[in-house]
Amino acid sequence: MSARDARDVALETIQRELTAVARRARATAAQMHPELSLVAYTILAHIEEQQGCRATDLAAHYLLDKSTVSRQVAALERLGLIERRVDPSDHRVQVLHLARHGNEILATARASRRETFEARLRDWDREDLTRFAADLVRYNVDAASHP
Repeated sequence: MSARDARDVALETIQRELTAVARRARATAAQMHPELSLVAYTILAHIEEQQGCRATDLAAHYLLDKSTVSRQVAALERLGLIERRVDPSDHRVQVLHLARHGNEILATARASRRETFEARLRDWDREDLTRFAADLVRYNVDAASHP
């Protein structure tokens, strides 16, 4: 097999396997924590990681339309998972923060997801896990710079 053919096969395999990962993530998200969809989980995790952010920051980060983010934010607010606070440096701006219930739900979901990954990767040795983690980080850094 030529180098070009091998690259094409590898790219097709990556696409197929990442699609399977995405499908599995969506399917198991509801099983892990029925209150928290995969989208809601990622939004809450991003707000936590940023220690608060604006809805426009979420739209930019996820490359989504502002109206889509607005609907997601409104749903999370109705569930009591996030709250809006006035930005102390600019009183015209509202910053999204996790509410107490949001912190609790996120912690529970994160622990459940950790258990799932632990079970799935139980037979992997440390070197394989470390390499897989590094490859995922590299992929996501590259993907972020080439949306």
